[in-house]
Amino acid sequence: METDPDRWIAAVRHSNEALRALAAPLTADQLAQRSYDSEWSIAQVLSHLGSSAEIFGLWLDAGLTGQDPPGQDAFVPIWETWNARSPQAQAADSLQANEAAAERLESLDDGQRERFRLQLFGMDLDIAGLARMRLSEHAVHSWDVAVALDPSATVAPEAVGLLIDTLGPIAGWSGKPDGTKRQVHVSVSDPQRHFTLATGEAVTLEPAAAGEREEPGPELRLPAEALIRLVYGRLDPDHTPPVEARGVELDELRPIFPGI
Repeated sequence: METDPDRWIAAVRHSNEALRALAAPLTADQLAQRSYDSEWSIAQVLSHLGSSAEIFGLWLDAGLTGQDPPGQDAFVPIWETWNARSPQAQAADSLQANEAAAERLESLDDGQRERFRLQLFGMDLDIAGLARMRLSEHAVHSWDVAVALDPSATVAPEAVGLLIDTLGPIAGWSGKPDGTKRQVHVSVSDPQRHFTLATGEAVTLEPAAAGEREEPGPELRLPAEALIRLVYGRLDPDHTPPVEARGVELDELRPIFPGI
């Protein structure tokens, strides 16, 4: 997993710029359009990214000052404020909040980066770890917006190249075991990686070597971008690129990753 904060921060910047280019020109009708998330409009996805940018700022403050991260009671007023805004305000204010969060990351000096530590969701995060969390949320929800406007949209390559190596913990957390034992060799491209996906009483996704298997078994070959969307619950049949599968079907795996 990449540990250089510069790469993560640069990817957050790129994701912000791409979302701004996509969302800034949207009309009121487009903002009211359903996003990939069936429960949220495009404006509501943007609102979520705006509120999460504010919460990100609270986490950043806590990690820089050595304090505990804020709890749910600090988040509720933020969510309520964003939910009360008009769709147009949600979109415009979200882009501003995202920009402010990115600028804060970029402005950290070497000393601030070095001393940053935050215990969050059971993780001991440095500044690269916090930027990683921001990128994963921003890039995936940006896709939720982009694909509603263009069915061929994909997660940004800059994000894919980093996030592909972070999928193990996310798969273990988001995966819902169906009781069927499987061990699937997963090969991805752009960038090339190999994993072992195991299901049963738990779901695990572990790095593997290309020739690590002792005998042939179920195998899945797909773009790295598509594996990320599978783990995040966003690889439905209408948005699935060409995939090679042997001994396993995507329809078996989709329910294991219902989405986050």
